[in-house]
Amino acid sequence: MTKEEKEAKRLEKLQRERDRLYAMAEYERKHADCEYICGIDEVGRGPFAGPVMAGAVILPKDCEILYLNDSKKLSAKRREELYEEIREKAVSWAVARVEPERIDEINILQATYEAMREAVSKLSIRPDILLVDAVHIPEVDIPQDSIVKGDAKSVSIAAASVLAKVTRDNIMTEYAKEYPGYGFEKNMGYGTAEHRNALAVMGPTPIHRRSFIHNYV
Repeated sequence: MTKEEKEAKRLEKLQRERDRLYAMAEYERKHADCEYICGIDEVGRGPFAGPVMAGAVILPKDCEILYLNDSKKLSAKRREELYEEIREKAVSWAVARVEPERIDEINILQATYEAMREAVSKLSIRPDILLVDAVHIPEVDIPQDSIVKGDAKSVSIAAASVLAKVTRDNIMTEYAKEYPGYGFEKNMGYGTAEHRNALAVMGPTPIHRRSFIHNYV
């Protein structure tokens, strides 16, 4: 392949990626009359252990972050790279966490709402609208657009999902050092076979959600 052909192929690939991102900004265009559009997403509703996290991100209008996508569709290396770029380019961003004891106290859905409200409250700028993945956040006096599978349909929600995911994964990796044997550095607190076996043998740690593990302890 010639140098010119390689360059043409590179440009074609870049254009495909820009077309994908344009399609993914459908809801940002829908609310183009809003100055500050905030994407919100949660990570960690399903695990047996660790906090539930929420990310909130306001990106500049027409912000381009190549390869941004639903955090679950990205490699760990790509997520780490995007994490830095999102924080660098965002108008404002925040993450919030709700701990296992609180999850057990009020249930995971209410804890998720709590994390989302806190993330919004930590932003340095008040958003004009919230784009939220799948849910409507109660007790928030900012207009909301709830989008099913929003982390794959909105660049703002995708950015929030990346920040929340990377932050939570780093927290669980640190917990793996404090509580070895459960595989937290690999399963991030989810109920894998290794994790369930460790629970049966060693019992729960202080970061386990008691309301999630009563069938395994």
